Formats: sequence, C-alpha cells, structure tokens
Amino acid sequence: MLTIICLILIGALSAILGSLVGIGGGIIIVPTLIYLGVDHHLLKGITPQIAIGTSSIILIVTGLSSTIGYMKAKQVDFKNGSVFLFGLVPGSLIGAILSRYLTLHSFNLYFGIFLIFVAILLIIRNKIKPIKIFSKEKYRREYTDNDGHTYHYYVAPLFAFVVTLLIGILTGLFGIGGGALMTPLMLLVFRFPPHVAVGTSMLMIFFSSLTSSIGHVAQGHVAWSYSIVLIISSYLGARLGVKINRAVKSDTVVLLLRTVLLIMGAYLIIKSFL
Repeated sequence: MLTIICLILIGALSAILGSLVGIGGGIIIVPTLIYLGVDHHLLKGITPQIAIGTSSIILIVTGLSSTIGYMKAKQVDFKNGSVFLFGLVPGSLIGAILSRYLTLHSFNLYFGIFLIFVAILLIIRNKIKPIKIFSKEKYRREYTDNDGHTYHYYVAPLFAFVVTLLIGILTGLFGIGGGALMTPLMLLVFRFPPHVAVGTSMLMIFFSSLTSSIGHVAQGHVAWSYSIVLIISSYLGARLGVKINRAVKSDTVVLLLRTVLLIMGAYLIIKSFL
C-alpha cells in the first residue's frame, strides 16, 4: 500500500509541475524512483536504466494529455514544433540506446550539472539579446497573450534541427522527455512567448518520449507494474497542470521552472558525492 501511495504522489506531482512549466516531469520522476528504489528499497528492481525507461513511458501520457489541453488554449505552435521533431525524434532513440552505459554516480552528477546549467541560463535570459542571424522575416511568427502583450519569434529550420538532435540524445539518455532543455531553448534562443513555449514543449515531450520508449522497451528498461499506477496519476496531474498554467502569468511560469531546476540539480550533485 505504501508503494502505491508513493507512486500516485510521484505521478501526480511530477505531472502537475511538469505540464505547468513545460518540462514533462521526467526530472522529478527519474531521481525520485532512484531515491525510493536504490536508496530506500521501497521500490524493487529499480536501477538508473529502469528509472529512465519507466519515466519515458510515463511522459508519453503526460505529454499527450498536456498537449491536448494546450491545443484547446491555442498555445501549441505546430509549424515550428514539426521542425523541432526532425532532430528530436532520431536523437531520442540514439540517447535511449546510450543510456545502458550510465552508472548511478555518473547519472546523478551529470544530470545535476545539466539542470543547474539550464537554470542559470533562465536566470540571465533577459540579459541575453536575441540571436539576430536567425531573426529572418520569413521565419517570423506572432502571438498575443492574455495580457495583450504581442511577441515576435523566429525559428531557422537548419539550426533548429542541429540543436534539437543534441537535445534528443539527452532526452533518451536521461529519460526527461526533452522539456527541461526544449523550453529554455525556445525561451532563450528562439524567443518564444512563455505560454507557447510550454505548450509546444509538451508536444515535443510526447513525440520524443514515444521514440525513446521504443529503445528502452527493447532493452527491458521499463518497470511495467509501477508504470500502470504512474500513468493514471500522471494523466490526472497533467490535466490539472494545464489548468493552473492558464491562470498564472508568463514570468511566474519561468520563475517556477528555474526554481525547480536549481533545487533538483543541487540535490543530485550533492547526492553524487555521498
């Protein structure tokens, strides 16, 4: 019973936060499963690979549920999202195959550093000027948020492919769905409106998780008995996260995202040295 309660909480809370800020929840699911399974033995048979593979399965549901919600709110950029998928999908499959070489220590250290790096980028994002070389008029998109603020953003296809290919590899490697990098990338480099970045990120998470899951399932990296409970709770949590997102301001979304990344990153780095 304690195991089921833990899984329900993990699935619901990770999906609420993940869909709210566009990261999918993988950065919460993976380290939490390892913490409960490896450190405290509340979950049997958990290894870094199993945690990553199971997270990928859960993120399919979180990504799909959130995407449907954001579609209704017109917060998903399908045109540019399809461009991102050309790099993200093959990269996710490559990363899933490479995940077999991860150890618990290396996962905690590298993933922790990665999260801190992304958080720092988000903290200084307003001081970073847009990359003008990619701001060509033919790539221009426009979006007006609920506060009446109009955003103009640009996505150069070739550059987007190269960057998302690398992000896809990290996605499959760490089982994070890509949102932890895709959302900051859209905010910092392509200057997406925060709410559109979150909605489009969930679309990316759905497809990248679907692809990386193929690699993890083929390698036996999924705890199916835990996945059932996590899928149900994640589905409900994702729907709630989308509703909360509509009610908060753009700056609040970014603040939540970087705070979560800093806390999780610091925790994993410290844990790698214990």
